[in-house]
Amino acid sequence: MTPDAVIAWASPGPSGEAGRKARLILLDSLGCALAGLRHPRVAAFSRAMEAMFPGDVTLAGARLAPGAAAAVLATATCWDEANEGLARAHGRPALPVAPMALVARARGADAGDAVAAFALGYEVAARAGEAWRIRPGMHVDGSWHSLGAAACAARLMGLDDEGIARAVRLVSCQVPFAIYAPIAAGMDGRNSYPAHAALLGAMAAAAAAAGMDAPEHGFLEARRIALGLEAENVAPPGTWLLVEAYLKPYAGVRHAHYAAAAAIALRGRVPRDPAEIVLSTYAEALRYAGNRAPRAAISAQFSLSWAVAAALVQGDLGPAAYTDDALSDPHLRALEARIELTEDAALTAAGRRGATLTVDGESVTITGVTGDPDRPMSEAEAIAKFARFACPTLGESGVARAIAALLHDAPAEGLLG
Repeated sequence: MTPDAVIAWASPGPSGEAGRKARLILLDSLGCALAGLRHPRVAAFSRAMEAMFPGDVTLAGARLAPGAAAAVLATATCWDEANEGLARAHGRPALPVAPMALVARARGADAGDAVAAFALGYEVAARAGEAWRIRPGMHVDGSWHSLGAAACAARLMGLDDEGIARAVRLVSCQVPFAIYAPIAAGMDGRNSYPAHAALLGAMAAAAAAAGMDAPEHGFLEARRIALGLEAENVAPPGTWLLVEAYLKPYAGVRHAHYAAAAAIALRGRVPRDPAEIVLSTYAEALRYAGNRAPRAAISAQFSLSWAVAAALVQGDLGPAAYTDDALSDPHLRALEARIELTEDAALTAAGRRGATLTVDGESVTITGVTGDPDRPMSEAEAIAKFARFACPTLGESGVARAIAALLHDAPAEGLLG
């Protein structure tokens, strides 16, 4: 992927439907980040980062430099696994990009500039995600996202299109990859991956501002060396991929949402303690979210069987599904152990997402959920989700101010709590 044409096209920023969707993604990302900052481990990460990156952005009791604040927000955003994603990129392009725009906005950046920088970073990252197909054992977060973080950071620094392209090229020659192992082991270090992407993007933008550069073919060479890939097929400039982004109605990996929706639909029709539970879904979901008997939140968030069990018991799949109380619930654990996972070969062959859940002979098939391209989350639903996630931190008046700041360009004081 050579980013120059995408940068030249996207740098002015989106309008119309794309502009509104960019703002909704920023709002959703902020809600997820504020909820994540309430977790003790994230707050501790913020305080620890202050030792090396002190500054003027207050997060969870620490005062951080803007780049470090974006890194902490990126970790917080994915902590409950409720943030946006893009199916064609097989990941979350906004994960380290939105925090940079949010920090800039909170520090007084012009609303239009912040939205334009975010949208530019999103479009670069989305196309990088299309091209970067990870191998088994790798994790998607913290890899191609850093190209988008570099583009956003460079735009926020006031670099011209050539300077932004230099920043992206610099990352392309050092694009990292991460591995899935912490999730399988029930360790939350995986949540630091997007922080690395934010920091790498910020560093590359600074290097570009200083005049450093790297070859245009770096990303293609990285794909060939790391992944054995040659040809690439990505969307050309002219189409705002962020319009396709999904906002999650549930917490947990997107692959589990179809299973959760099926469980919620069946909940009132099956016994509390069923004898037989079979979930049939597409191969990528089984590969990426096949964790069984999860003992930690990070593993449960990537577990199809846990999503089904939690949704059957709680009637939802929200952050409450991953609390210590939920993870130690003997009834939930017994249900999860009873679930059989099978592949729906037809879904796999068609490249489609969905799930069929059968509980004691009663079946429900889900072929789409809120956030899919044909059923996007409405603005009212996105605002309601933001209020649910952000109100414990901001209060009702703070929620209203944040909505006004991100959707209507009102002043952004107190945006980060």
